Amino acid sequence: MNIYVVNEQNSLIIPLTQVRLVVEQVLKDENCRCDEISINFVDEATICQLHLEFFNDDSPTDCITFPIDEEDDNCYRVLGEVFICPYTALKYAKKHETDPYLELTLYLVHGLLHLLKYDDIEKADRALMRKAEKRNMKNLIKLGLNIRESTLQPKIV
Repeated sequence: MNIYVVNEQNSLIIPLTQVRLVVEQVLKDENCRCDEISINFVDEATICQLHLEFFNDDSPTDCITFPIDEEDDNCYRVLGEVFICPYTALKYAKKHETDPYLELTLYLVHGLLHLLKYDDIEKADRALMRKAEKRNMKNLIKLGLNIRESTLQPKIV
Protein backbone atom coordinates (compact mmCIF):
# COMPACT_ATOMS: atom_id res chain seq x y z
CA MET A 1 0.00 0.00 0.00
CA ASN A 2 1.24 3.46 -0.88
CA ILE A 3 0.65 5.89 1.97
CA TYR A 4 1.63 9.42 1.08
CA VAL A 5 2.03 11.77 4.03
CA VAL A 6 2.55 15.48 3.50
CA ASN A 7 3.28 17.88 6.34
CA GLU A 8 2.66 21.53 5.45
CA GLN A 9 2.24 22.99 8.93
CA ASN A 10 4.43 23.77 11.93
CA SER A 11 2.06 23.64 14.91
CA LEU A 12 2.99 20.08 15.90
CA ILE A 13 5.89 17.84 15.06
CA ILE A 14 4.51 15.02 12.92
CA PRO A 15 6.36 11.67 12.97
CA LEU A 16 5.53 10.46 9.46
CA THR A 17 6.42 6.83 10.21
CA GLN A 18 3.90 6.76 13.05
CA VAL A 19 1.21 8.22 10.79
CA ARG A 20 1.77 5.41 8.30
CA LEU A 21 1.55 2.78 11.05
CA VAL A 22 -1.74 4.22 12.32
CA VAL A 23 -3.20 4.30 8.79
CA GLU A 24 -2.14 0.70 8.12
CA GLN A 25 -3.62 -0.53 11.40
CA VAL A 26 -6.97 1.24 11.03
CA LEU A 27 -7.42 0.05 7.44
CA LYS A 28 -6.49 -3.48 8.50
CA ASP A 29 -8.93 -3.42 11.42
CA GLU A 30 -11.68 -2.08 9.15
CA ASN A 31 -10.95 -4.79 6.53
CA CYS A 32 -10.31 -2.19 3.86
CA ARG A 33 -8.49 -2.98 0.66
CA CYS A 34 -6.51 0.07 -0.35
CA ASP A 35 -3.63 0.55 -2.75
CA GLU A 36 -3.08 4.26 -2.21
CA ILE A 37 -4.06 6.98 0.25
CA SER A 38 -2.85 10.51 0.96
CA ILE A 39 -2.72 12.15 4.39
CA ASN A 40 -2.08 15.90 4.47
CA PHE A 41 -1.30 17.89 7.60
CA VAL A 42 -2.08 21.52 6.90
CA ASP A 43 -2.17 24.85 8.70
CA GLU A 44 -5.32 26.61 9.84
CA ALA A 45 -5.48 28.95 6.84
CA THR A 46 -5.38 25.98 4.43
CA ILE A 47 -8.06 23.99 6.27
CA CYS A 48 -10.27 27.11 6.35
CA GLN A 49 -9.77 27.63 2.60
CA LEU A 50 -10.66 23.98 1.85
CA HIS A 51 -13.66 24.21 4.16
CA LEU A 52 -14.86 27.33 2.34
CA GLU A 53 -14.20 25.99 -1.15
CA PHE A 54 -15.88 22.62 -0.69
CA PHE A 55 -18.39 23.20 2.14
CA ASN A 56 -19.13 26.94 1.90
CA ASP A 57 -17.90 27.45 5.48
CA ASP A 58 -14.71 29.38 6.20
CA SER A 59 -14.39 28.28 9.83
CA PRO A 60 -11.51 26.08 11.00
CA THR A 61 -12.23 22.36 11.26
CA ASP A 62 -10.37 19.24 12.35
CA CYS A 63 -10.28 17.28 9.10
CA ILE A 64 -11.72 17.17 5.61
CA THR A 65 -11.84 14.06 3.47
CA PHE A 66 -12.11 13.45 -0.24
CA PRO A 67 -13.00 9.86 -1.13
CA ILE A 68 -11.82 8.79 -4.57
CA ASP A 69 -12.41 5.14 -5.53
CA GLU A 70 -15.18 2.79 -4.52
CA GLU A 71 -14.08 -0.69 -3.57
CA ASP A 72 -13.57 -2.88 -6.63
CA ASP A 73 -11.57 -6.08 -6.36
CA ASN A 74 -10.28 -5.78 -9.92
CA CYS A 75 -8.86 -2.26 -9.88
CA TYR A 76 -6.08 -0.31 -8.24
CA ARG A 77 -7.87 1.49 -5.42
CA VAL A 78 -7.03 5.05 -4.42
CA LEU A 79 -9.01 5.36 -1.20
CA GLY A 80 -8.79 9.16 -1.09
CA GLU A 81 -7.24 12.12 0.67
CA VAL A 82 -7.47 13.30 4.25
CA PHE A 83 -6.58 16.87 5.23
CA ILE A 84 -5.95 17.35 8.96
CA CYS A 85 -5.27 20.55 10.90
CA PRO A 86 -2.90 19.90 13.84
CA TYR A 87 -3.45 23.45 15.08
CA THR A 88 -7.10 22.57 15.69
CA ALA A 89 -5.97 19.57 17.75
CA LEU A 90 -3.54 21.73 19.67
CA LYS A 91 -6.19 24.35 20.49
CA TYR A 92 -8.71 21.69 21.51
CA ALA A 93 -6.19 19.87 23.68
CA LYS A 94 -5.11 23.06 25.42
CA LYS A 95 -8.72 24.06 26.12
CA HIS A 96 -9.67 20.58 27.39
CA GLU A 97 -6.34 19.80 29.09
CA THR A 98 -5.69 16.71 27.01
CA ASP A 99 -2.93 15.38 24.77
CA PRO A 100 -2.79 17.08 21.34
CA TYR A 101 -1.23 13.99 19.78
CA LEU A 102 -4.05 11.78 21.00
CA GLU A 103 -6.50 14.31 19.57
CA LEU A 104 -4.56 14.35 16.29
CA THR A 105 -4.66 10.55 16.16
CA LEU A 106 -8.44 10.72 16.64
CA TYR A 107 -8.69 13.19 13.72
CA LEU A 108 -6.76 10.75 11.54
CA VAL A 109 -9.02 7.85 12.56
CA HIS A 110 -12.08 10.04 11.95
CA GLY A 111 -10.86 11.00 8.48
CA LEU A 112 -10.09 7.40 7.56
CA LEU A 113 -13.55 6.33 8.70
CA HIS A 114 -15.10 9.01 6.48
CA LEU A 115 -13.21 7.53 3.52
CA LEU A 116 -14.69 4.17 4.49
CA LYS A 117 -18.22 5.62 4.18
CA TYR A 118 -18.89 6.35 7.86
CA ASP A 119 -20.82 9.58 8.26
CA ASP A 120 -21.64 11.89 11.16
CA ILE A 121 -24.45 14.11 9.89
CA GLU A 122 -27.49 12.12 11.05
CA LYS A 123 -27.79 10.98 14.68
CA ALA A 124 -27.83 7.24 13.88
CA ASP A 125 -24.83 7.56 11.53
CA ARG A 126 -22.97 9.66 14.10
CA ALA A 127 -23.50 6.92 16.71
CA LEU A 128 -21.94 4.36 14.34
CA MET A 129 -19.04 6.71 13.63
CA ARG A 130 -18.37 7.31 17.35
CA LYS A 131 -18.49 3.56 18.02
CA ALA A 132 -15.97 2.92 15.23
CA GLU A 133 -13.75 5.76 16.48
CA LYS A 134 -13.75 4.33 20.02
CA ARG A 135 -13.06 0.81 18.77
CA ASN A 136 -10.14 1.95 16.63
CA MET A 137 -8.67 4.31 19.24
CA LYS A 138 -8.89 1.59 21.89
CA ASN A 139 -7.06 -0.83 19.61
CA LEU A 140 -4.40 1.73 18.66
CA ILE A 141 -3.78 2.55 22.33
CA LYS A 142 -3.60 -1.17 23.15
CA LEU A 143 -0.98 -1.58 20.39
CA GLY A 144 0.89 1.53 21.52
CA LEU A 145 0.24 3.31 18.22
CA ASN A 146 -0.42 7.02 17.95
CA ILE A 147 0.98 10.03 16.18
CA ARG A 148 3.81 10.71 18.55
CA GLU A 149 7.40 9.81 19.07
CA SER A 150 7.82 9.57 22.81
CA THR A 151 10.86 11.85 22.88
CA LEU A 152 9.07 14.73 21.16
CA GLN A 153 6.93 17.31 22.88
CA PRO A 154 4.28 19.49 21.22
CA LYS A 155 5.49 22.82 19.94
CA ILE A 156 2.89 25.45 20.84
CA VAL A 157 2.81 28.19 18.22
